[in-house]
Amino acid sequence: MSTATARMRNIGISAHIDSGKTTLTERILFYCKKIHRIHEVKGKDGVGATMDSMDLERERGITIASATTNVAWGGHSVNIIDTPGHVDFTIEVERSLRVLDSAVLVLCSVGGVQSQTITVDRQLRRYNVPFMAFVNKLDRIGANPLKVRDQIAEKLGHNAVLMQMPIGLETALEGLVDLVAMKALYFDGPDGEIVRTGDIPPELLAEAAGLREKLLDAASMFSDELTEAVLEGRPTEALIRAAVRRGTIARKLVPVFIGSAYKNKGIQPLLDAVVHYLPDPAEVENKAADLDNDGAERVLVPDPAAKTCALAFKLEDGPYGQLTYIRIYQGSLRRGDELVNSRSEQKIRVGRLVRMHADAMSDIDEAPCGDIVALFGVECASGDTFCSPGLRLAMSALYVPEPVISLAVSPVDKNAGDRMAKALGRFTREDPTFRTHVDPESNQTIIQGMGELHLDVYVERMKREYRAEVRVGKPEVAYREALGRRVDFDYTHKKQTGGSGQFARVIGYLEPLAKGAYEFASEVKGGRIPREFIPSCDKGFKAVIKKGPLIGFPVIGVRAVLTDGHYHPVDSSDIAFQTAAQGAFRQVYLKSSPQILEPIMKVSVEGPSEFSGNIFGSISQRRGIIVSSVEDGTFSRVDAEVPLSEMFGYSTVLRSLTQGKAEFTMEFLRYGRVPPPVAELLKEQHLEKRTKDARK
Repeated sequence: MSTATARMRNIGISAHIDSGKTTLTERILFYCKKIHRIHEVKGKDGVGATMDSMDLERERGITIASATTNVAWGGHSVNIIDTPGHVDFTIEVERSLRVLDSAVLVLCSVGGVQSQTITVDRQLRRYNVPFMAFVNKLDRIGANPLKVRDQIAEKLGHNAVLMQMPIGLETALEGLVDLVAMKALYFDGPDGEIVRTGDIPPELLAEAAGLREKLLDAASMFSDELTEAVLEGRPTEALIRAAVRRGTIARKLVPVFIGSAYKNKGIQPLLDAVVHYLPDPAEVENKAADLDNDGAERVLVPDPAAKTCALAFKLEDGPYGQLTYIRIYQGSLRRGDELVNSRSEQKIRVGRLVRMHADAMSDIDEAPCGDIVALFGVECASGDTFCSPGLRLAMSALYVPEPVISLAVSPVDKNAGDRMAKALGRFTREDPTFRTHVDPESNQTIIQGMGELHLDVYVERMKREYRAEVRVGKPEVAYREALGRRVDFDYTHKKQTGGSGQFARVIGYLEPLAKGAYEFASEVKGGRIPREFIPSCDKGFKAVIKKGPLIGFPVIGVRAVLTDGHYHPVDSSDIAFQTAAQGAFRQVYLKSSPQILEPIMKVSVEGPSEFSGNIFGSISQRRGIIVSSVEDGTFSRVDAEVPLSEMFGYSTVLRSLTQGKAEFTMEFLRYGRVPPPVAELLKEQHLEKRTKDARK
């Protein structure tokens, strides 16, 4: 392993919406001398935070796209990805965590563990990412870092240990106590850039000693040497740090740091902690499938001298070509190097290698092992693996959630249509959760995404970045259809039009499948259907379930089993058996008592306790089921399961019910059965639409 790799950290900053991620990143950039002036997320100077480079981000005060930068701290190179907090942009967090070695989980000292915090924790588990916590906003009324530490243990199930304690809270916040060095830290200067150490105030000594005892107990589980030192009464800072580092990298310990990013307190010690406790690229095991060895798993070697293996995890299509963000897992990369795309087997030459700082780029000649950089002008897809010639490896792709909401968009004129097509082409390449297709019946362009805000942002970007004026239809829910019970089919497709005709007979049954969208099985014996036509039946079933006969949405949870059939030596063909399978499905589908399924969302509403009655009522009116309700003093949170179709416009209703003091997040949970009255209404609407389209 090279010295450059050992002195490198790749971290993500993730959290629930409005916990202060971007504000924290802005301070990190300032203290690392990457920027010369601090800008606020909703700043009065009109500039906005450095990492929010998009106009829409600055206007709305939220992060929409993850942004990458690189800073130097304590002789270490730190790659940072600032990720969005809103659940609609969860793919940005997903793909960032896929390539990062560690993360800083930011929590609000008042809100504590919130709904999106739980989602981020689930993503951290999925990719096995070590992390530490930063409890932010200690200057807020009601701040309680001890409560947040307990919530990390109770709600997320982590072994959380405080590494610092506050000197004062809320408006009286003065500084922090470092429980490792047992020193008080104060942050002086106009922007808190001067860190002054001093003795712990006498009134806090007993509390600090008690918290340090807990820290030593937790850390000594990972070091026999530290255990001995504690028993002998001589634990050193180096021993404590080494033990905490070991526990953090093993994901068996979560060190908790505290501060206030907005008030410039606690950021420099957090940066020190990134260097002390989070792993370098060589300390994290990464694997790839060896395509020359039947996809056998192979551990990647973080050695700059080895053949290169890198993963493209994010694309940005700009006016001057495609920008491809890559993480180098093995080997190193230089300008002029030749790489091969493992998926397409296409060779590329590294013409321009750049390091990103939000939307600004600087050219570099070489990137070491473990680094996160970008290639310019390379055609590829998100999730592609690039290797040196002679090496054929493929890294696992991202987990991409299915879209749950769709909108019809239409351009106002031909020019707008051309621009809209360009915009949609770019957005679908950049964001795997944003999809588009043309409805064959209505001929409308349909865009699909993760929520109202997600689609709203893309429509706005079409108008601003591409000057494409579009009309937007009513949001449509991604319903699904499902079989109600097992049904048998026996269908013959026969067509004679002179010359060779078409003939195929298929016999079998369809049954509901508990998990998964579709499954096909053949039990045909004795050549009743030639072997080459069995896949044709599979193709036919796959094609017909894309649009169910009930309300025109995909049918899920189907197991199609072929038991018998018949063929004609001349008239049978691939297309005949495909058509027969489709006819068999349509013939019996409505006899299976089919059901309509709708997306059920996990909704979390947070606001003052005085409005909890209004919140309960608003959820009940929307066919919602209250799962849990937590009241913490003046603040309460309601978790519920609500159908997506009932959630349109909820933000406006919630604002008026709570005087604008409550907020909510929602994410897809599962598909659930639509109640009979709603199902009948959907059937009527579908019939009306089909009649209208037929008249056209």
